[in-house]
Amino acid sequence: MQYRPVGKTGMRASVIGLGTEHLDRKPYAVVEETIHAALDHDINIFDVFMPGREVRENIGRALQGRRDQVLLQGHIGATDIGQQYDISRDPAVAKRYFEDLLRFLKTDYIDFGMLFFIDSDEDFRGVFETGIADYAVQLKKQGHIRAIGASSHNPTTAKRVVETGIVDMLMFSINPAFDMTPIDSDVLTMLDENKKYPALIGVEPTRAAFYSLCERRGVGITVMKTLGAGKLLSGEHTPFDAPLTVGQCIHYALSRPAVASVMIGAKTSAQVREAVAYCSLTDAERDYTGAISGQKDGFRGSCVYCNHCQPCPSNIDIASVTKYLDIAKLDPLHIPQSIRQHYDAQSAHGSACIACGSCAKRCPFGVDIIENMKQAAELFGK
Repeated sequence: MQYRPVGKTGMRASVIGLGTEHLDRKPYAVVEETIHAALDHDINIFDVFMPGREVRENIGRALQGRRDQVLLQGHIGATDIGQQYDISRDPAVAKRYFEDLLRFLKTDYIDFGMLFFIDSDEDFRGVFETGIADYAVQLKKQGHIRAIGASSHNPTTAKRVVETGIVDMLMFSINPAFDMTPIDSDVLTMLDENKKYPALIGVEPTRAAFYSLCERRGVGITVMKTLGAGKLLSGEHTPFDAPLTVGQCIHYALSRPAVASVMIGAKTSAQVREAVAYCSLTDAERDYTGAISGQKDGFRGSCVYCNHCQPCPSNIDIASVTKYLDIAKLDPLHIPQSIRQHYDAQSAHGSACIACGSCAKRCPFGVDIIENMKQAAELFGK
C-alpha cells in the first residue's frame, strides 16, 4: 500500500480508501468481513456518511480494538427521515446526529469532520451562514475532530468553500468523464441509468484550476464517484469508446493535483481485494489514455499527467514539473513556498530541458512540453 499526506493536516492516508455506503442495511457479518479485509490490506481511511443507527453501530463494532488503525471521515449535516438519508442545515439537528455518530462508532473523535454536501450557493449559505461551520470549528478546538473537511461535486462551489480558509480537506467527485463535462452540467444526473453524458469537451478548465488551487492551498482531496457509479466500467454506459478498468479509474483520480486517496465503495472482501489490486498493477495496466482516446482532440494541448512523455534524457519528471507549473500559473506573483519546495526537490528542473523533442513525439495530446519546461524554468528560477 502507498500512503500520501492529506493536505497540511499531518495525517497520511492510504491511496485506496473504503467508502462504506454499500454496507448500509447489510448483516453485521458482511460489515465485519469487509471492514476487516480493508484493514488487513492496509487501507487506513474510511468514509462514513450514512446517518442510520444500525450501520454506524455495525461499523463501530467491527472497529473495536482497531480504531487506531483508521482515519474516519464523518459528516456533519447527514441525517435521515424515515430511514432515508437527508440533509439538515439546522445546527441543533446536525449536532445531534454528529454526537450519535461518535456514540454509535464507540469513539470520542472523528479524524475528518465533513461539512456535508455543499453543491450550490444555497448549500453554501446553509452551512456557512447558519452556525454549522462554526460548530465544526468548535468541534476541532475541543478535539472531537482533528481536521475540518467538506464534501462537494461542484468545482465552483467547492472553490468558495476552500477560499473560506476553514476547511483542511475536501471529498470531491473525480473521474475522467466528470472532468470533461461542461461546467454548467449537473454531473450527478449522469449517474441516472436513463440519462446520457453530454458531449465531452476535454479537461474542463474550472475543474483543472480547482485541483491546482487545492494543491496550492494545501487542501487535500479524497475522491468519491471514482468509477462513475460503475458506468465507466460498462461497455453499454461508458461515454468513451471503450470501458475503463477499476485500476485505470483509480489511477486517473490519483493523478490529479492534491488528491490523497480514492474512496472505493465495497460490500465484500472480494471487492476490497479488487480495489487494492491497483497497487500491484503495471504502468501499462494503469494507463487510462487509450480508453479516453476518443476524446483526444478535446484534450489537445492539455497535460493529464499520464507520463507517456517519459523517459526524458535529462531525467526530468515532466508530469510533476508540469503539475507544479499549472499550480504556479494560478498566481505567478505569489507562488506558495510549499509548491516551490516541491519543485526544488525534483532531481531535474525545467531548465534541464535540452529541447530534443522526444517527449513531444510520445505525448498523446499534443502538449507543448518544451514550452512548459521553459515557463517552469522562468517562474521557478531553475
